[in-house]
Amino acid sequence: MLNEVFEKTRSKLNKVGCGMCLAKWTQVTMHLHNGMTHSCHHPTAHKIPLSELQNNPSALHNTNYKKLARKEMLEGGKPKECDYCWKIEDSSNAFSDRTYKSSEPWSAPHFEEITTSSWKKDFNPKYVEVAFSNTCNFKCSYCGPMYSTKWVEEINQFGPYKTSTSFNSMSTYKERGVMPYQVSEHNPYVEAFWKWWPDLYHDLHTFRITGGEPLLSKDTFKVLDYIIETDNPNKRLSFCINSNLGIPESLFKKFVEKVEIIIDKELVHEFIIFTSCDAYGEQANYIRNGFNYNQFYERVDFLLDKFKPMTIDIMSTYNALSVPSYKKLIEDVVILKERHHNPSRYWGSSLLLDSSYLRWPTHQTVKILDKEWVREIDEQAKLVDFYEQMRTGLDGYGFTDIEINKIKRIKDWFISEENEENLNTNRKDFYKFITEHDKRRNTDFVKTFPELEEFLAKCRVTKSRVS
Repeated sequence: MLNEVFEKTRSKLNKVGCGMCLAKWTQVTMHLHNGMTHSCHHPTAHKIPLSELQNNPSALHNTNYKKLARKEMLEGGKPKECDYCWKIEDSSNAFSDRTYKSSEPWSAPHFEEITTSSWKKDFNPKYVEVAFSNTCNFKCSYCGPMYSTKWVEEINQFGPYKTSTSFNSMSTYKERGVMPYQVSEHNPYVEAFWKWWPDLYHDLHTFRITGGEPLLSKDTFKVLDYIIETDNPNKRLSFCINSNLGIPESLFKKFVEKVEIIIDKELVHEFIIFTSCDAYGEQANYIRNGFNYNQFYERVDFLLDKFKPMTIDIMSTYNALSVPSYKKLIEDVVILKERHHNPSRYWGSSLLLDSSYLRWPTHQTVKILDKEWVREIDEQAKLVDFYEQMRTGLDGYGFTDIEINKIKRIKDWFISEENEENLNTNRKDFYKFITEHDKRRNTDFVKTFPELEEFLAKCRVTKSRVS
């Protein structure tokens, strides 16, 4: 059935041009902490010119750069920045994200309006992701200063990690002109957002606040208060928020109070929390520095119990350090799925596990591991397959096909070929990063990951051989 929908959408798009994609109009991610924007996550984000914002705050989305890409699409062209989709379509008959995104309920109804209007026209997006700041209380190992002020503090104190890639270098951000604004600074991009917001709000299908840690931003609570206090709430809105759920108790209670009003008064169509956990127990704490697995688990349990209509999506950024204990995380997720069984959901639960594999920085991806670890990843895939059976009938609470397939995709990607030179470089970087990480953060990799002690030693040998 879905394939029929996608085929119909692709056919409609191709009548305009084989590069046509509605997401260029209907979707936007705005990084207000550094003034960058893009539609969908495949094209590289581009700078929003402050000059374009002076008389048009919607230029947070409707930049001249993006309008020229829209023009190219309407005239039958294929913008180079969207080559992720072209490569998929040129190499097979598979559907690309331009088809999937154009089929979404926040895109499909606007086909006629978009294709019959001038490319110069400003368009209010229907799916919006916004980061107000990079303020964060965590230092996740695969993150960096762009999205965490804790990372900024560390890099200012110790300098960047001396890996072959500059994933945490402040000087790189300065050179590119994308340094995040400090919270104490006036941010013209946030100012423009609040000028645009009253007009944007009622056109929204989905609104998602990202970070940093959104619950440490006053602007997040300003959005919540707006939804609570407005005389004409958008009750069609899917409201989504990212949170590590590791904020101080007083702030967590404040957030819960706001959510309670919004849900009890049915001021939005749905409320979704996207949170993150990449492993189990102390290993999870190591990966996401500042994280407390037990507190995280308790708060997820509490929210699901208190707010029955709420959905919580655990986003796992599956990386090399996830592998040893991920099976235990799966088992804990199943306990929560069972405890918060919800027959009204087609998956039988208000909890989802979204396992997406890390691709950057390359020295922390699963591909650096020895191939013998495929057995462990395979066991994890078999485990979610087993628990899928629990979804049978109204009493089911297991995993959805999407959850299962994402785990299986990790295995497929892990076993795909890797250039030996790249592998050696990445292992060399892994050793450099882990040893420096332990010094800076007073952690102990070998104690936390005894399963990977031999692998770390192997990386040390690689370092000495290729240095």
